[in-house]
Amino acid sequence: MKRTALAVALVVAFFFAPNLLAGGGYGDADRLGAAVRGAFVGYWGSGERDLSPEMQRLVDYWFRYHLAKGAIAGLLLVVLAALGISAWRAYARTGRLRHAGAGTAATALGLLALATVMANAQGAVAPFASLLPMLVDGPADASLAGALGQVRQRLGAGEHTPAIDAMIGDFARYHEAMVVIATVVAAGLVAASVLLWRRFAAAGPAGRRARAVLASFGGLTAALALAVGAVVVANTTVAADPAPALLAFFNGGW
Repeated sequence: MKRTALAVALVVAFFFAPNLLAGGGYGDADRLGAAVRGAFVGYWGSGERDLSPEMQRLVDYWFRYHLAKGAIAGLLLVVLAALGISAWRAYARTGRLRHAGAGTAATALGLLALATVMANAQGAVAPFASLLPMLVDGPADASLAGALGQVRQRLGAGEHTPAIDAMIGDFARYHEAMVVIATVVAAGLVAASVLLWRRFAAAGPAGRRARAVLASFGGLTAALALAVGAVVVANTTVAADPAPALLAFFNGGW
């Protein structure tokens, strides 16, 4: 029960604590998006590579936000892993469906927590690129529409202005970060799959339920390793040539 209560508390903290811990004062996504769009217009108009003070404050806030959210998700992942292991071991001993249900729920939520940790680590490494979706997801006034139109025009023509170079650089870093993160996760999944299959082979025929659990997770971790490997390949491709992908993003293709 203590672990379950801790998991619930961490889920609540995940939704409410990051903004407070980041200290930005942006109460909701609409307010943050409006601030990003306004700051970007000023930054683009400056013609400089270095971020404007307003844009830099938002990037710093977004870094802290991702750091806090990733840390909470990481703690939640540890708790869910402990809950899942406990539940599946109980199922292997007793065969009770409630234990299997608890294990399934913990596993599903754990995978979601893992994906969240990966995404927030990526966002913390390249917070400027992580903010860019807010430029195209919300309403665009005349100033923003004009700035975005100029960005698309220059990217399409291959013009490397200082601001364009900054966006391309951070966009590449954003995808490079996921290459590293996903490679580490894929390696961990492969190692886990090998260990699970070895335990499956060593388990005696008397442990039928234990063997079923080991085989299920051995297959699951192998499949996840392949999926994460595909993420590595996709992000490597973008990181190697980020400008076309950035243009596709501004054209609504990301």
